[in-house]
Amino acid sequence: MKILVMRFSSFGDVLQALSVAGRLGQSWPQAEIHWVTREEFAPLIRQHPSVKKIWTLPRGAGFRQVWDLGGTLRAEKFTHVYDAHNNLRSHIIGWRLMFNGHKFLRRSIYRWRRFLLFRFHKNLFPKPFSGQGALLEPLENWNLTVEAPPVPQLFLPSSSLDPARAKLPKGWEKFVALAPSAAFELKRWPLEYWAELIKGEPNTKFVVLGGPEDKFLRALVAVDPARVCDLSGKLSLEESAHVITMAQALVSNDTGLMHVAEQTGVPCLALMGPAPFGFPSRPSTTIFELDLPCRPCSKHGQGPCVNVEFHKCLRGIPAARVADRLRQVLDA
Repeated sequence: MKILVMRFSSFGDVLQALSVAGRLGQSWPQAEIHWVTREEFAPLIRQHPSVKKIWTLPRGAGFRQVWDLGGTLRAEKFTHVYDAHNNLRSHIIGWRLMFNGHKFLRRSIYRWRRFLLFRFHKNLFPKPFSGQGALLEPLENWNLTVEAPPVPQLFLPSSSLDPARAKLPKGWEKFVALAPSAAFELKRWPLEYWAELIKGEPNTKFVVLGGPEDKFLRALVAVDPARVCDLSGKLSLEESAHVITMAQALVSNDTGLMHVAEQTGVPCLALMGPAPFGFPSRPSTTIFELDLPCRPCSKHGQGPCVNVEFHKCLRGIPAARVADRLRQVLDA
């Protein structure tokens, strides 16, 4: 049995899809599992014990590169193929693998449901919509259970552990990680709420994670420079993931780092705003959200906000409520 899984991006979706490899490996331990992804996400998959080989494409790969990779994969003679992405690139590879005698699955992206949701605000999706569950669901067609395999499902390269640890302040054995950024501003819990959370926990150290473009996060250090370490833009994806695994807990917006905690078993407090997909689904995560008729307002949380009270979906979640839950997690 030889299985190909296709999931190219994004960071959070690749992390959630790791459970597919875990489920396949548990159900068919003798299977040889291959994975196609974008090259920057290969380190997230490479250490997974169920994945034997990774095939990569560079960001922005053209038709010829995808077509040629499909030809190479055809020669591998897979018995099972799962298109867990369902985009043009995965379709091209799927066409090249046609008539190869394999069993084929493709994850549905529910175009009709999406149309009804964003055009008429009629939500026919499960609530909450688990991205991990949606990736596992097609495996029922291969008579497999679709229950998420136990953590960990993210196995990080040891080469990035020491660099990550070296960037933490000396002596910081206990701390809470914060992920206050997100791809779109409407997915961000207000910065002043993060500051309030930090002020309200005077005995807790905090490490701020983010990308090099998130310069606005430097303001959080000013809240208490002795207790707040800003590592935004200073870590690779793998190093950021290592920091989360060292943390007592993660407080996160709806972003990929949230799924690092999910797939490693780190307690997570997830602040869910305007976007409908990719909700966390493991019991180690506490979801904070408001039940508003305007939610979700857009596919990725890019807006525009349509509530008369701007950004109410996240502004309506008080810092005190999050702090109460964080104390419970730290005291457990």
